Amino acid sequence: MSKDKPSSTKFACRKCKYILGEDDTKCPICGGTDLTEEWSGLVVILDPSSSVAEMMGAKKPGRYAIKVR
Repeated sequence: MSKDKPSSTKFACRKCKYILGEDDTKCPICGGTDLTEEWSGLVVILDPSSSVAEMMGAKKPGRYAIKVR
């Protein structure tokens, strides 16, 4: 059984804040290529129609960064 690397080594899209894997070079949500390792906080969106998802602008389920630098 393999473990995921710590979340601090994963990239976040600067445009939509979606958290990608290390090997991803393009955001699957918005198609953006401006990625960063400098992000903090994590929100898991299960229901895109929730008030939290609407507040964050998340249109699809997934992991999103709260703050992206």
